[in-house]
Amino acid sequence: MLFIFDMDNVLYDYHWRKRMESLTELTGHDFHDLRSRWWHDDGEWKAEAGDPDTGDEYLRRANEAFGSSIARQTWVDIRKAAMEFRPEVADAVSFASQFGQVTLLTNNGMLIGEHLTEVAPELVPLFGEHMFATAHYGARKPDPTVFSRVLERYGATSDETFFVDDHPDNIRGAEEIGITSKWFSPADTGTSVKEAITDFVESRS
Repeated sequence: MLFIFDMDNVLYDYHWRKRMESLTELTGHDFHDLRSRWWHDDGEWKAEAGDPDTGDEYLRRANEAFGSSIARQTWVDIRKAAMEFRPEVADAVSFASQFGQVTLLTNNGMLIGEHLTEVAPELVPLFGEHMFATAHYGARKPDPTVFSRVLERYGATSDETFFVDDHPDNIRGAEEIGITSKWFSPADTGTSVKEAITDFVESRS
């Protein structure tokens, strides 16, 4: 069995506004200006789908969009500072690993993809080398293509795969190719994820 977990707002609280405030201090651009300059189809969303395919080029494009000269380590540090680990949800990853392979799939460009072990160090003991940004797969959630490529990487079939994510659109993308999915709603906990995993495993036994 294969178990795919999202990162932001599942295994971590992601404080988006905190990140934007730090970038505002560096660039002088307010929240709305930052979004209009980078967080759109030709900026971040394109990067999350694997274009560009290196962290250096990602940073060059982002700095060009902001008219800034943010250093790579600063970008990584700002991202990490906006994340707060949820250990009780992470327990569900350990639980799932008893039944099969676990892997991380987060919508992020290649720069954060190259630094996942640094921005999310608490996940290294859980996932080991199986921590990936969507940029590694050349497609971003909710595109079903990214899920198909994850299955291909692990030699798994959709009917033996379980996915957890906080965005309903991403859930629908996974379900489109037959992956059993759990929407991580604001009311969910590590316990409810474990219950969903248990139901999935029992349904396959």
